[in-house]
Amino acid sequence: MAAIDEGIVREYFEQSGFLVRQMRKYQVQARRKTSDEEIDLLVYNAAWRKGSRKPDFFLFSSELPFIHRAVVAVKPWHTDVFSPGMLKSSPEIFRFLEENVLKEATRFFPTEDEDDGAGGDLTKILVLPGLPTAEPFRSQSVEVLKERGVDGIISFRSMLLDLIEKVEVNRSYRKSDTLQVIRILKNYDLIKDAQLDMFPDRPARRGKA
Repeated sequence: MAAIDEGIVREYFEQSGFLVRQMRKYQVQARRKTSDEEIDLLVYNAAWRKGSRKPDFFLFSSELPFIHRAVVAVKPWHTDVFSPGMLKSSPEIFRFLEENVLKEATRFFPTEDEDDGAGGDLTKILVLPGLPTAEPFRSQSVEVLKERGVDGIISFRSMLLDLIEKVEVNRSYRKSDTLQVIRILKNYDLIKDAQLDMFPDRPARRGKA
């Protein structure tokens, strides 16, 4: 199942022009992960421009151009909500932020000038199912994430909505199981672009009410 979840994240970044590296092809069990095993994906934006502003904490597709290079942890706990209590009681969520892990991650990127500015720093991204919708729990979850060192979060819902919108029914995506399944579902009207407006955590698009 982890391969499917990471496949969705990979496609999301690749569709936005990122180079993506998956750090391992195996599942770690019965022991603690090593530094490199705590990293799910590394992403690099070759089109990033020096001097760009920092991306917002909520990383919708409109914010991706402001990411230069990033370490990505994927937590596909789809039946869970990342509430403040859950975040505080689940230290494994934040292990990818440990100093030795981040040091390991930087080895895989091109050597960069130290004066690149904020946009050139390594961005720490957490991919999760979602946050609480009610206040103050939503704000408290964001506060915990930021305090632990997370720079930005992406929800599976926003990624899937973006991929659904980009996939064209009249194209064959044989090189991507993820995109091909979405294409088939769209072809049989099981998912439609019109459904995008049903989800509240996606920012409003220009030109639409």
